Amino acid sequence: MKIIILGAGEVGGNLAQNLTKEASDITVIDKNADRLRELQDRFDIRTVRGMASHPNIMAQAGADDADMVIAVTDSDEVNMVACQIAHTVFHTHMKIARIRSTAYLNLEESGLFRNDAMPVNFIVNPEVIVTQDIVRLIEHPGALQVMNFAGGKVQLVGIKAYYGGDLVGQELRFLRQHIPTVDTRVAAIFRQGRPIKPEGGTVIEADDEVFFLAATSDIHAVMSELRHVERPNRRIIIAGGGHIGLGLASTLEHRYGVRVIDRDKQRCEALSQSLDRAIVLAGDASDRELLLMENIEETDVFVAVTNDDEANIMSSLLAKSLGARKVITLINNPAFVDLIEGGEIDIVISPQQATLGSILQHIRRGDVVTVHSLRRGASEAIEASALGDRRTSRVVGKTIEEINLPEGTTIGAIVRGDEVIIAHDDVTVESEDHLILFLVDRERVPQVEKLFSAPFSLF
Repeated sequence: MKIIILGAGEVGGNLAQNLTKEASDITVIDKNADRLRELQDRFDIRTVRGMASHPNIMAQAGADDADMVIAVTDSDEVNMVACQIAHTVFHTHMKIARIRSTAYLNLEESGLFRNDAMPVNFIVNPEVIVTQDIVRLIEHPGALQVMNFAGGKVQLVGIKAYYGGDLVGQELRFLRQHIPTVDTRVAAIFRQGRPIKPEGGTVIEADDEVFFLAATSDIHAVMSELRHVERPNRRIIIAGGGHIGLGLASTLEHRYGVRVIDRDKQRCEALSQSLDRAIVLAGDASDRELLLMENIEETDVFVAVTNDDEANIMSSLLAKSLGARKVITLINNPAFVDLIEGGEIDIVISPQQATLGSILQHIRRGDVVTVHSLRRGASEAIEASALGDRRTSRVVGKTIEEINLPEGTTIGAIVRGDEVIIAHDDVTVESEDHLILFLVDRERVPQVEKLFSAPFSLF
């Protein structure tokens, strides 16, 4: 697959790094020569310096026969114009654009983004994706990551097993005895950063990261068996009133006590006009006296989402030291993620990793519906459709046990219409089932794609 990435910033660079494993021909366009040189030194890609939306620059990048254009520059307008040029001049089939402004996004339902108007096949908004991820974490106290599948019918949740949990020190086969009314499947276990294949005789140890699948309505019941039950979150402090901070506050303010802290007084005035119940405070989130005055020790979740990584880290560390029960920190720089992960900060959110899954689902071959990237891109969770029949499909008509899965791959659940079926070995796959798979190693993705490639008889 030939892909052109427009923009070599944090999102574009992260995409280039990950897509080198997905496509044989990657070209990145950017005006910044230093960024391009850095990418070219690190990865086997081509680079072109110039304005991403200019037809001659896109032609130099090979747009004439490109399969996909991914426009992720810092400018919504450049991204949209580039997609228009790719469609009109180069007849590129798939065009993905990063669009952040609500002035454009509000027009999506009116049909602005269609081939005879503004030809963008798929819109990526990292701020919205990050906001949704953080909301799910707040809704599920104790979760490290929460991923939705099949329109929200199924969730894959990662948690850390703590001393005192009912299943710590016991084999996985006893999970059903503890919660006989709920069916679930442990999809993966990571112990000290290394994957452990979950089998009936596998013993869960304290500090294991356990990823399990269940129907969304059963998630809380399963979590309570694997770790201490945490009280529901009530008080939330959000540091940063930008797009993400505003999105979080407006989503959460009618269910939680929400405070938003921002340094910019004008921004605070705009926030106060946009929000109904959340309290807006003008100040520095790393101001010890301000946090104490706002009873940080009684805060359930402190979320740092400014556009400054250092400010997010410092305010989170301060909030944690002053008694905040949990801190969630937005980090753009991958080097910082490696540095602080697993320390005092409970959960690190990477916009690049959050965005990656949304784009990968449009790159995956086979009948892949949803992709979630996790563990900084090393592992993946995939939702794939089983099409065809016993004669034409590699999975339809077979039991889970009979499917020749790549090493390190687990089928966790099957969604059949509105029914959620946990994937035990004797479950048979039917046509049009949606299978939820967990891949410990992303290198196995092509083998999974091959399993779910649509039979030629469907075309």
